[in-house]
Amino acid sequence: MKRTLFYITISVLASFLAASCEMEEVTFDESLLIGKWQSGTLYYKYLEDGTGATWDEGDDVFEDEAQEFTWTLVKSELTHIHILEMGGTVPKVYTVTELTAATLKYHDDFGKSFSFIKVNP
Repeated sequence: MKRTLFYITISVLASFLAASCEMEEVTFDESLLIGKWQSGTLYYKYLEDGTGATWDEGDDVFEDEAQEFTWTLVKSELTHIHILEMGGTVPKVYTVTELTAATLKYHDDFGKSFSFIKVNP
């Protein structure tokens, strides 16, 4: 009986320890996101009102021809809703791994990572 009680106690303690070791989701300050970000020839511009634009100068697309999107940042989840010219939207969801005044890094669920530097506030 003592042995059974001992094993039950150990099991309960182990389950409490496992539950308390879960990683807490990181929260990022969305005000750091505001501004223009660059990765090679790819640019993203985030505005305070939750809108933005993206363009790739490598494809001869410049800021005045940029694709518009809306964005939200909740904890570490960055969502872009790209607005298509012909109507409709395309959602894209990313997990932010780093956001500072100068660096933005995130990845999608398919394993593709993105890294940007802020080129102007």
